[in-house]
Amino acid sequence: MSIIAIVAIIVAVAIIAVLAYAASRPDTFRVQRTASIKAAPERIFPLIDDLHAHTIWSPFEKDPDMKRTHSGAPRGKGAVYEWNGNSQVGSGRLAITDSTPSKITMALDMFKPFKASNTVEFSLQPNQGGTNVTWQMHGRQPFMAKLMSMFIDCDKMVGKQFEEGLGKMKALAEKA
Repeated sequence: MSIIAIVAIIVAVAIIAVLAYAASRPDTFRVQRTASIKAAPERIFPLIDDLHAHTIWSPFEKDPDMKRTHSGAPRGKGAVYEWNGNSQVGSGRLAITDSTPSKITMALDMFKPFKASNTVEFSLQPNQGGTNVTWQMHGRQPFMAKLMSMFIDCDKMVGKQFEEGLGKMKALAEKA
């Protein structure tokens, strides 16, 4: 057997091993971050429940030329925010599906740079000095996402964005 054939077999085995390992990874994912904010839940809730307010704290508002559309309810359940921006922010739709003073649930549909449908939840838990705000996203993880996650730490990448957004939210709520 030639050296080229041996190298080809080794490469093929390595590719098969990576694909098999990716297939064995969980079918779902969850990214979650929490921040303690020195403000009452009533001060924080409108920053989340009103999708218009997201433009002042969301870490995903990085394209000044992004086209934004709001529809449905003005805030709370039924409020919808759609955007179409550059390659850094992509395009998608965020809709509030449930809203209580302690938890806001949203449906996130991404269209670009890749299609995805996930659930986003914000929980507000009063604590002695203010409020613990938890931002999480979870959903299905198809095979290509499993494969990508072997090379890109999505929890770390998205988690950093959540931390940035929670930091901006904290500054706004504590300043008011």
